[in-house]
This record gives sequence, C-alpha cells and structure tokens, in this order.
Amino acid sequence: MTGLCGTPKCQSMSDLSPAAEILRDLIRCPSVTPVEGGALDYLESRLKPLGFVVTRKTFSSLNTPDVENLYARLGDQSPNLCFAGHTDVVPAGDETSWSANPFGADVKDGVMFGRGAVDMKGGIACFLAAVEAHIRAGKTLPGSVSFLITGDEEGPAVNGTSAILDWLVEQGETIDACIVGEPTNPDVIGDAIKIGRRGSVSGTITVTGVQGHAAYPHLADNPARGITSLVCALLCDPFDAGTKNFQPTNLEVTSIDIGNPAFNVIPASAIARFNVRFNDTWTAETIKNEIESRLVNGAGDKTVRPDPATGVRQPIDWKVQYTERPSHVFLTKDERLIEALSVAVEKVTNNKPELSTGGGTSDARFIKDVCPVVEFGLVGQTMHQIDERVPLSDLNVLTDVYSEFLVSFFAGNTK
Repeated sequence: MTGLCGTPKCQSMSDLSPAAEILRDLIRCPSVTPVEGGALDYLESRLKPLGFVVTRKTFSSLNTPDVENLYARLGDQSPNLCFAGHTDVVPAGDETSWSANPFGADVKDGVMFGRGAVDMKGGIACFLAAVEAHIRAGKTLPGSVSFLITGDEEGPAVNGTSAILDWLVEQGETIDACIVGEPTNPDVIGDAIKIGRRGSVSGTITVTGVQGHAAYPHLADNPARGITSLVCALLCDPFDAGTKNFQPTNLEVTSIDIGNPAFNVIPASAIARFNVRFNDTWTAETIKNEIESRLVNGAGDKTVRPDPATGVRQPIDWKVQYTERPSHVFLTKDERLIEALSVAVEKVTNNKPELSTGGGTSDARFIKDVCPVVEFGLVGQTMHQIDERVPLSDLNVLTDVYSEFLVSFFAGNTK
C-alpha cells in the first residue's frame, strides 16, 4: 500500500501527534522547487473533509517554471484569517551525507529528519493540526480560515504567492490578516515574531577592460583594478546606524569573478555581485541611488596602481544592472493581529516574544500589499542544511500556539 506521494504508507504510530503525522506525510512528498510532488494533493485530501473549498491554480511566466498553488477557505464571513506557507523545498544535496533518508521522515530519539521539516512543512503541519482539532472539537469561528500554499517560495517567486494573490484580488476575495509559518525562532519556540522585513536589492557590476599580454600592460586595460575600486567604494562606509524597528542597512559582495585561468593574460572583463538589505531609512529607489553614487566615487578613486606606461589612471568602463524585482521594506502595525499572536505565544511557552524584523525575505513581502501579516513558526537552526530536523516536542508546542492563536484572534470578533 502506498501513500499519495508514492512512498510506502506506514501505519500510524501511537507516539506521533497529529502534527507529526501530517509532517511525516508531507516530507515523503519530494516537492523540490518547482515540483508539486504530491504535497498539494495531500493537503487537499485533508482540507476537503473539513469543509474547506479548495482551489488549485497553476501559473506560468516567461523564462520561469510553471508552479501549482493551493488556496482553501472555510467559511464565507469576515474576518478571513489566512495561513500562508510553501510546500516546495530546496534540494537535499548529497543524500549520502544525510544520517537518514531526506524524504523518509525518519524519527530518531524524538527528532524527525527530512527536507522541509523546518522550512516549512513543519509549520504547515502544525497549523493544519490546530485547525483540525478546533473543528473536530465543535468550536465555531466567527469568521473564516484559509490556507494559501505555494510551490514557488524557494524558487523565482514569480508564479507562486505573488501570482495567486493577484488572482484572489481579481476574484474579489478578501484576506483580512495573515500569519506565515516560516521558521522565525532562533533558539526556542517563543523567541520571536516577525512583524516586518528589511528590503532587498541585488545587482551585478561589470567592468570592461582590454585583454592583453601580462608582460605588455600598456597594450591592455586590466579590469581587476576597476572592480577592486568599485567594490571598496560599496563596502567602505556604513549606510546607516539602524532605526527604531530595523537593523542597520547591510551590503554584502557575494562574488567577484574574472574567469581567467591563465597567469599571463590580462582579462577582458570582471564582474561583482552584491546584495543589500535596507531598512526604512531607504526605499528601493533611494538605495539604488546611493549605490550608484558610491560607484561613481569609486570610479574616480586614484589609489589603485595607475597605467604603468603613462602613469595616468585610466577611466573605469563600468555598469551596474539590478535584478528585476526588489523586495520592499515593510512593518506591520496591526495591533489586533500582533497582540493575538503574542498572547498565544506567551500563554503556551511562558516566553514574551521579541517583535523582530531581522533575517531574510519571505513571501510576506507580497502578502503585506494585501493585508497585515506576521510570521511565526519553528526554530530555524537546521533549515536548508544536511540533516534538517525538528524535535517532535517542538511540533506539539507550535500546534498549541496556533490553537491558542485561533482562539485569541477571533475572540474580538464574537457577535
């Protein structure tokens, strides 16, 4: 007998909680970006019997893979509280380096191993388990609950959450508040709620020189000099000291490439790639303006060795090209949403969570254009790693937090 994902279907184990059973089944769906892998089929099979109206949408765009997404809603009243997440996962890497099958969901010493255990099939499993328990206990919700699940968060993020949100708006569907189940906690569940994110801009600097023989530099123009000056200009001074709600803006040069294997050839070009995470001091446009101002200054730098023949520093022939879709900085200020989640976290964990804006980006950057959004999930220490794993006890704690959050959020809407 096989499960929905074509893997051997194990008998339910008495020591697995409902959340752990759901996570086990999801991990066994090999949904590596952008492959659906049976994960959405599985979620649909659990949501429909609960009364959810389930819609599956596949979106396509030029030069990006097709992606299947799921939107499911229970109820037709407002407010509509949405849980957003992704079933796609990053590749397992060298599977021989894992101590367990990355798509086997093996449990060892109370810990479940598998790709996506933390990022973020575990969060989906816990919220679904919380909703199932709420419904089966006969509890009513003065409003609606929905799931927005994509298969494109770990990929280009073009045909996933952004596309299905556009479709929902076209359909007249309203989401009033959203929680994203990304792994937000650094050490233990209850550490942090994400209430915003810094923006992100990535770009590539290209310096064009003149290729030539290393022994005849006067006949060439070495682009290594130019790329060195430009990179130093980007990194030399801080952008800001941070703000009340955000860390300082940070730019990292992620690669410098010349691609020249020969020792005696002056290369023709050099490139450098960078990413900047910016706070609310900046917008995507103003941070680009600052970057370009620094590059202009760097291009006029006279400290790098001048032309050996003339003693004059040659002008740098450079350009910068940005990736098409920057992520914009945002901060959620919805007191009801933040308070409801904070109350739930503190009640279950006895921890007062930090309201954080640290870390990278997530699909919350798209959702914030539609409704207030917060993020809360598992501990993220092993996400994307070999032997990604989650303690079963953490699944139970997160399920309890989500259960309390459902009660807390809707309590203010009781008629």
